[in-house]
Amino acid sequence: MSFLDAVLMGVIQGLTEFLPVSSSGHLSLFKILFDVNTETGMFFDVLLHLGTLLAVFAVFYKDIFRMVTEGFGIVGDFFRNIMIFAGNVFLKKDEPYHRLIDSSYRKFVMLVIVSTIPTGIIGYVAADVVEAASSVLLVTGSCLVFTAVLLFVSDRIDDGMKTPRNVTYSNAFFIGICQGFATLPGLSRSGTTITACLLSKFNRKFAVKYSFIMSIPAVLGAVVLKITDVSVENITASDLGAYIAGVICAAVVGYICIRTMLVVVKRRKFTIFSIYCLIIGFVSIGGYFYAA
Repeated sequence: MSFLDAVLMGVIQGLTEFLPVSSSGHLSLFKILFDVNTETGMFFDVLLHLGTLLAVFAVFYKDIFRMVTEGFGIVGDFFRNIMIFAGNVFLKKDEPYHRLIDSSYRKFVMLVIVSTIPTGIIGYVAADVVEAASSVLLVTGSCLVFTAVLLFVSDRIDDGMKTPRNVTYSNAFFIGICQGFATLPGLSRSGTTITACLLSKFNRKFAVKYSFIMSIPAVLGAVVLKITDVSVENITASDLGAYIAGVICAAVVGYICIRTMLVVVKRRKFTIFSIYCLIIGFVSIGGYFYAA
């Protein structure tokens, strides 16, 4: 892979990860159309997702810091409750237990954990299928058309009022399933999960925040899995420099796009992205049958 290829793929990742047009689909199209081949294959795609993850941290750092703090608080209270239980049973005390979920941020933490479970299962089981599908233009094109339908629908969903306190765990599980299937090339992760949030009656602003923050454990998990599959001997010094440049581009462009998405969802402007995905999707499908 050339340095220019890596930079272009970083820009594409940053643009398409948070704009609801499918980063995996566009990266797949880029590789097919320009015959870009990497020794480490899907590993570089995961690194690019790590770059956009940095953008998520940059935009939502206050929320993420609070969630990490409250997450440790949940663990601490859990072990305190075990000690209280032991004291109440064996020492005949009557000490009250600590509530584990006593704030909106603690509920937020638990919701993300619940969403991550189905995402992780689907991602692990379907990893080989997804990697194989990324080289098939018909799959990418069909998923882009489906993304277009989702975006068209999302703009026409009535505004919801749900924030962390009144989102149910079944809502979170449903959204996690949607994120798991959105690993298919051409199926936008942000578009799919934001639409799922809106269907679950989330507040529009919270839907965007939840969609992006819930991607953190999924992407980190994917990075860990792929790192174990990659041999260091396959990565040259020039590859390393190109990879770093691609990650930086993905992070910078991704930051700009997150800020853009916060406005787009609020103003119901998904239709333009729906039309774009529909066109690219049908062109991809046509290209597949033309080349066949």
